[in-house]
Amino acid sequence: MSDPLERIAAALERMVPAPLPSPDFDAAPAFVWQVDPERLDPVTHVARVDLGLLVGIDRARDTLLDNTRRFAAGYAANNALLWGARGMGKSSLVKAVHAQVQAEHQDLTLIELQREDLPSVGRLLNHLRAAPQRFVLFCDDLSFSHDDEHYKSLKAVLDGGIEGRPENVVMYATSNRRHLMPRDMIENERSSAINPSEAVEEKVSLSDRFGLWLGFHPCDQDQYLAMIAGYCAAFGVRITPETLRAEAIEWQATRGARSGRVAWQYFVDLAGRQGVKVVA
Repeated sequence: MSDPLERIAAALERMVPAPLPSPDFDAAPAFVWQVDPERLDPVTHVARVDLGLLVGIDRARDTLLDNTRRFAAGYAANNALLWGARGMGKSSLVKAVHAQVQAEHQDLTLIELQREDLPSVGRLLNHLRAAPQRFVLFCDDLSFSHDDEHYKSLKAVLDGGIEGRPENVVMYATSNRRHLMPRDMIENERSSAINPSEAVEEKVSLSDRFGLWLGFHPCDQDQYLAMIAGYCAAFGVRITPETLRAEAIEWQATRGARSGRVAWQYFVDLAGRQGVKVVA
């Protein structure tokens, strides 16, 4: 029979996982944070489009690009919340800006974090804090329901607690909701609370912790067609302007929506029909 102390030690090792080994951050431009077990998986090819192909979001593009350049250069920069209409390039902009700044010979790594994994973000930050690189922590499609406690973990990124946010980490999040929670839920909690002004203050104020709010709004038809024309030019797809306009408008009508995502989906269909390979 093995020594009782050895059995206790083995049980503790199973309960408490070994410290996360330090990855080679120079091996890939981006990583994905996984929690079971905790690790950083390298992403050698990030699915993204060129920054110049993002149409109709010039102000958001310039603001986020300037903020990211300052951060990569070691200067002060804000966390950013990209909110608004679905399919208008919020996550595409984050990935495109990262690629642009990284191409300018800046030491910058993108770390993707899922909303469901926010409770583990403190351990991730402790690991990144000790690294010499600079990191954009990216959380896509961020939102919370009335009984969701994950938002408390997000404060560790935005405020950093007693230690403060790591100097080499900035957070970019995307959401369809400006305050990260449904408007009807805000109104319901206010109307049923003893003190309406305090009922949802903790959750609503979470979005206030992002220094940059970048709004995305539905595109008009000219912008929609310009997006598709830009994709055609970039990937060498030939089509007459009249045919493109007719097909693209019919495509948006069948989808019941007009957005950058719908424009890309039509272009993928068009490229496929012409036998053109599209690699994002």
